Amino acid sequence: MRIRILVAGKPALAYAKTGVAEYLKRLTRYGNHELIHLKAGDSDSVSQALLERSEGSYRIALDERGKNLGTASWAQCFEKLELRGDIKAVSFLIGASDGHTQALRDQADEVWCLSKLTLQHELALVVLLEQIYRVATLRKGEPYHR
Repeated sequence: MRIRILVAGKPALAYAKTGVAEYLKRLTRYGNHELIHLKAGDSDSVSQALLERSEGSYRIALDERGKNLGTASWAQCFEKLELRGDIKAVSFLIGASDGHTQALRDQADEVWCLSKLTLQHELALVVLLEQIYRVATLRKGEPYHR
């Protein structure tokens, strides 16, 4: 199962650039992970672009109003999605600074929350990549996730 991360804008902050690069490098050992940067803009245009670019994949929108799952639950969700057989790609959607539109949340297959705190979108990207890496190591029985 391919994992795609679609995000509005490219990280500008040094810590975010470093974190993104580090986790993408680590993830190369665990399958196909693709990071796609979309043009930043207002909530409507970014949400529309996210929907267009994620068409045909299982969409998980990241939003503070979504389900708040622990890492073990993420791992179980990934396993269930892989076992379905009809899902070839999962797209995680990170919106613009104004968040997702209601239309995007309605069209997403799931809406998950990284934190009940409102996260700056560059930080949200680093947190998401770390959690995807953590789930990958957990599923392989490696000691990163304790």
